[in-house]
Amino acid sequence: MKKLTYETISHAKEVNIYLEQGNKVLGALGYTDHSRKHTAKVAVTAGRILKKLGYDDHTIELAKIAGYMHDIGNSINRMDHAHTGALMAFQLLREWGAPPEDIAAIITAIGQHDEASGTAVDPISAAIILADKTDVRRNRVRNTVPETFDKHDTVNYAALTNQLHVDIHKKVITLEIELDENICSMIDYFEIFLDRMLMCKRAAEVLGLRFKMTANGNKIC
Repeated sequence: MKKLTYETISHAKEVNIYLEQGNKVLGALGYTDHSRKHTAKVAVTAGRILKKLGYDDHTIELAKIAGYMHDIGNSINRMDHAHTGALMAFQLLREWGAPPEDIAAIITAIGQHDEASGTAVDPISAAIILADKTDVRRNRVRNTVPETFDKHDTVNYAALTNQLHVDIHKKVITLEIELDENICSMIDYFEIFLDRMLMCKRAAEVLGLRFKMTANGNKIC
C-alpha cells in the first residue's frame, strides 16, 4: 500500500469489505445504519474538530483513519466490537507498514469508542467519540415501518437536523439538534442517549472543552 492516509484507508478493499459486512450483520439484528457513510462522517467530523482546535496535520490524519475504521469489529459481533475492531485494525495496519506509534494511537481510539467499555483518553479518542456519538439522523434508520420502530429507530428518525459546533474562544463544543417532538420527546432522547452524552462530556473535557447540547433551540445541558 502507498503511504497510509485517510484517502488510502477509505479506498482499501479489505477495510471496506469488513465495514460492509458489519453493516449487514447489524442490519440483520435491527440496528441503524453503520455503513461506510457513517464511518466517513465520523472520520471527517473528528478531523474537523481537531483542526479547529489547532492540532497538527498528522494527528488529524490519524483521527480520520481511526474514525473510518472504528466499526470494522461489527463484522465479527456487535458485542465487544470496539475491542475486536482494534485488533483487526492492528493486524491490517501492521501488514501495511504503519509506524507502531501511529498504530497505537489508532487502535486506542477504536478500542475506546464504545460507551459500554470505553472513554476518551487522548485527543484522537476524544474526537472519535464526539463524532460518533453525535451522528444522530433520520437517514440512519433502516426500518421502513414506523409502527415497528424500536427506541433507537424512533430517536434517530425524529432527528431532523444535527450540527456540531466548536467555539474555540468560549472553549465549548455544542450539539445542536432539531427533533420532531411528535415522534420523540427530549426526555425520550435522553433515556436512550444519556450514557453517550456523558461520554461526550468526558471527551470534550479531554480536549479542554465543555460539552453542551441544544434541542429545538432549548439548552439541554
